[in-house]
Amino acid sequence: MNQYRTHTCGALRQEHAGQAARLAGWVHRKRDHGNLLFVDLRDQYGLTQCVVDISSPVFKALEAVRPESVVSVTGKVVPRSAETINDKLATGRIELVVAEVEVLSEAAVLPMQVAGEQEYTEETRLTYRFLDLRREKMRDNILLRSQVIASIRRRMWDAGFVEFQTPILTASSPEGARDFLVPSRIHPGKFYALPQAPQQFKQLIMTSGFDRYFQIAPCFRDEDSRADRSPGEFYQLDFEMAFVTQDDVFDTIAPVLQGLFVEFGKGRPVTATPFPRIPYAEALLKYGSDKPDLRNPLLITDVTEAFKGSNFGLFARNIEKGSVVRAIPAPKSADQPRSWFDKLNEWAREQGAGGLGYIQYKDGEARGPIAKNLDPDRVAAIKTATGVSDGDSVFFVCDKETAAAKFAGHVRTRLCDELNLLDRNQFAFCWIVDFPMYERNADTGQIEFSHNPFSMPQGAMEALETMDPLEIKAFQYDIVCNGVELSSGAIRNHRPDIMYKAFEIAGYSKADVEARFGGMLNAFKYGAPPHGGSAPGIDRIVMLLADEPNIREVIIFPMTGKAEDLLMQAPNDVMPRQLKELHIKLDLPKPVAKETGG
Repeated sequence: MNQYRTHTCGALRQEHAGQAARLAGWVHRKRDHGNLLFVDLRDQYGLTQCVVDISSPVFKALEAVRPESVVSVTGKVVPRSAETINDKLATGRIELVVAEVEVLSEAAVLPMQVAGEQEYTEETRLTYRFLDLRREKMRDNILLRSQVIASIRRRMWDAGFVEFQTPILTASSPEGARDFLVPSRIHPGKFYALPQAPQQFKQLIMTSGFDRYFQIAPCFRDEDSRADRSPGEFYQLDFEMAFVTQDDVFDTIAPVLQGLFVEFGKGRPVTATPFPRIPYAEALLKYGSDKPDLRNPLLITDVTEAFKGSNFGLFARNIEKGSVVRAIPAPKSADQPRSWFDKLNEWAREQGAGGLGYIQYKDGEARGPIAKNLDPDRVAAIKTATGVSDGDSVFFVCDKETAAAKFAGHVRTRLCDELNLLDRNQFAFCWIVDFPMYERNADTGQIEFSHNPFSMPQGAMEALETMDPLEIKAFQYDIVCNGVELSSGAIRNHRPDIMYKAFEIAGYSKADVEARFGGMLNAFKYGAPPHGGSAPGIDRIVMLLADEPNIREVIIFPMTGKAEDLLMQAPNDVMPRQLKELHIKLDLPKPVAKETGG
C-alpha cells in the first residue's frame, strides 16, 4: 500500500464498498454531529466524505485539525444510506469510515476560506494565490488551461507543424510596446530585451528551410493591464507557414480553433469553417469596431445623405464640416417610456458625446425631436436604410468618421445590453481582413504604419510605387471571437526591395531599416520563401472557454493591474552589489513634496 494513498479523493465508487482504502488530501470542511464527525477530504481529483465515530481513538485527532490541514486517512469504504446519497459528487454514493489518521501538515488560521463561495478582494486572492487556487472554480480554470494547451499541441502536430523554442534574451526593438530590458553584466551598458513576440525569429525559421513552425510562446510587454490583457507577460500559440497565401493560413488554423472550441465549449455552437471574412472598413462601418461581437445582431448604417442639407440644422451643419451620421437600430423599443430614452441620452453625455438623438417608429408614425425636423421622405429613407419596422427606434451619432464609428460601436453595445439581445450561448468567429497599410498621424501629419510593418502590401511593389499610401491595403488579418481579438497575423514582406520601399514611405532610411532589422533583412537577402502566420492568445482563448470576464482568472500566478506580484513581492529592490556587477546606478524620481496648509 502506498505510504500516503491508495486512491485519489475522486476515485472511490460503490464497487469499492467493503474494501480498505487510504486517502490523502486537504481538510475541506468538517461537520460535527455530536457522536459523528464528517470530514470532506479534497485533492485535485475530487472530494470524499470521511466519517469517524466518537468512540474511535482517532476522533479527537480529526476533531482538532483545522481546515486546509493535510492529512492521510485509512479506513473502510462503505455505501451511504439512501437519504445521504449526494449525486452531485462523483464519490457521493460512498464514504470512508476512518480507522487511522496521520496529520501530514497542520494549517494555520486561514486568511481566506477555501470552502464556500465567499468573495475576496483581488489583493487578498493574489497575496494568498496558493489558497485561491485550491478553490474549485480556480482549480477547474487552471486545469482547463492545461487541457487546452495539450489539445492545441496535438492539433498542430496533426496539421504538420513542428515545435521550436525561440530565445528569451534578445535585442530591443523600437517598434510596438515597451520592452522589458535586462542589463548585461558581461557587456557593460548594453541590454537584452525580453521578446514582445517571437516575430523575427519565426520568420528566420522560415528562411532556414523549415516549413511549419509553432510554439506556446511566452511574450513580454511593458503594457498597462486590461480585462483581456495581463500586464507583463502572456502566452500565445505562435505559428508560421512557408509557401502560403492568406487563404492557406485561414484554411489551416481555422479548423484548429474551431475544433478546440467545440471540444471545450460545453456544447455551445461554434461558427463553422470557413469563418466569415469582414473587411476592416466594413467592420468599422457596420459594427463600430475592428473586433466585432457577432453575437450582437445590431448593424450600424451610414445615413449621412438623409441629413445632408436637411432642416435638422445641428447634423446638417456638422456634415458640411466633414462629419458623418451613423444610425443604430433598437428593435421593439418604440414603446419604451421617455425616461428610457432620456437615460441613454444622459449616458451619451457622460461618454463625452453631445447627446444621442433618436426616432421612434410607432403606430405608422415617426416620433421624437429629430423626426419633427426632417422631411417625411428623409424619415422614410432612414427607415428603409436601417431595415427597421414599426415598433422599432433608431439612434444617431454625428461626428467625424473615426470618432463616429467608435462611438456608434459603443451605442451598439449599450443598446444590445439594454434590450438583452446578446446570444451568450455561442462562439462567433470572424476574420477581419484588408487592414490599411498606412495611416496619417493626427498630430504630426506624417505617414506611419497602421499595423504590422513587416506585412506584405497588397499589390506588392507596384502598389507602393503607384498608389496613395493611405489607399494601400495589407495582407494583415485579425481573428476575432465574441468581440475579443485572439490574434493579429499577416502574410509577411519577405523581399528586401519591397521592405526598403515600404519603410521609406513611413519615413525610414535604408540605413534605419538595416540598423533596426538587420538580422532578418540580411537573411532575406539569401532567399526567403513567401510566408505568413499568426499568434492566437492562449490566455484569451481560455478566458472565453471558461466564460471569465477577467484574464487573471485563467492565469495561475497573475500580476495585479499595477503589474505587481503580491505573492512573490515583485518587483522588489536588489542588493547594491548586484547593481554594481551590472554597472548600473539608480536615478530615482524625487518624491513629490506634500503641500502644507497655511
